[in-house]
Amino acid sequence: MTSTISSTSLSPTSRQIWNRGRGPLLALVILLAAGVALAALRSGDQHGRLDPRSADRFGSRAVAELLKDNGVGVDVATTLDSATAKTGPDTTLLVTEPDLLTPHQQRVLRDSMASSAGRTVLLGPGIPSVGTLAPGVRTIAPVPVTAQAPQCALPAATRAGRADVGGERYTTDSLDSDDACYPTDGTPSLLRLSEADAGDTILLGSPDILLNDRLDHEGNASLALQLLGSRPHLVWYLPSLGDPSLSDGRDSDGDGGDFLDLIPSGWLWGAFQLFLAAVLAAIWRARRLGPLVTERLPVATRASESAEGRARLYRKTNARDHAASALRSAARDRLASLLGVPPKEAHAPEALLPPVSARIPSTTLDPSALLFGPAPADDSALIRLADQLDALEREVRTS
Repeated sequence: MTSTISSTSLSPTSRQIWNRGRGPLLALVILLAAGVALAALRSGDQHGRLDPRSADRFGSRAVAELLKDNGVGVDVATTLDSATAKTGPDTTLLVTEPDLLTPHQQRVLRDSMASSAGRTVLLGPGIPSVGTLAPGVRTIAPVPVTAQAPQCALPAATRAGRADVGGERYTTDSLDSDDACYPTDGTPSLLRLSEADAGDTILLGSPDILLNDRLDHEGNASLALQLLGSRPHLVWYLPSLGDPSLSDGRDSDGDGGDFLDLIPSGWLWGAFQLFLAAVLAAIWRARRLGPLVTERLPVATRASESAEGRARLYRKTNARDHAASALRSAARDRLASLLGVPPKEAHAPEALLPPVSARIPSTTLDPSALLFGPAPADDSALIRLADQLDALEREVRTS
């Protein structure tokens, strides 16, 4: 048994399909290429940010080497357990990205800070972390990083002098002006909190003084060495997404969490931007943003050309229902004029069908299905409908 696949002249050709799809395909290729190029360009600059082993512009190897030359041991920790296990009275704990820590990790880190009696330096803690890691401290709107004078009595700041400080700003209800340095509009970007058991916590609004390409600016090197080198041992904590303690908080609460808990907040913001872009693209691509406006044609157009143009539009969008509706509406208007039915009632089945049946009682055609039936299922059915409507009109005219 053999089977054949037939196609009508209304079927789109491969060339037509390519012409319709090449625009979106080209846009997709350009978008992917731009994304790959942007990722490649940014990956080289941002690799090893604040990592004491990285020598690129955003790394911190320079300050780590200076600390080692001054007798300070530097240990790098990428998990919370390894960072807290090395803390003590003779240790400075540097946390490079406090806002990346989960609430459970922040609580564990806070307990370790309270019991270690050492120094903790938090770089740029914001609203997600400052409430847990520095109780009683509030953040103020961040400011640009600029060279500023200390304007305080903190020895480390007064000896360093001007430094590239800014970013987050901090305030407390009992703010000690001696430990609040580098203020902008009266609110400091460096705040030292003294602990009752001789430990202290330092909040630094931005990490710029630790970056390789800014260490030699102003008094950045001096301020960094004094903040991080007050103890003989420095633990450099780089929070990572591979830390096993990320899931400990959910497990201890008896709840495994859901998929959204694993998505960083930046991805949610990115998804919202994509959604907004899709909405704007839909508005841009919309064909009808208001009512149709009738315009006088600049030249006379033959009726056959108008009919052919409309037919091509219907064919392009596979709008068989609209094409069938136009054929039936025109047939009903012509039949109504032949049968003496008022034009207003030409499209009402109860007004048009009885005169048609009375005029051609012995017809083999079904006037109800032809004039008021469902839309054709395919192009062949649409062509058959047009032929049968013509046959019905001829029978009415000749009866």
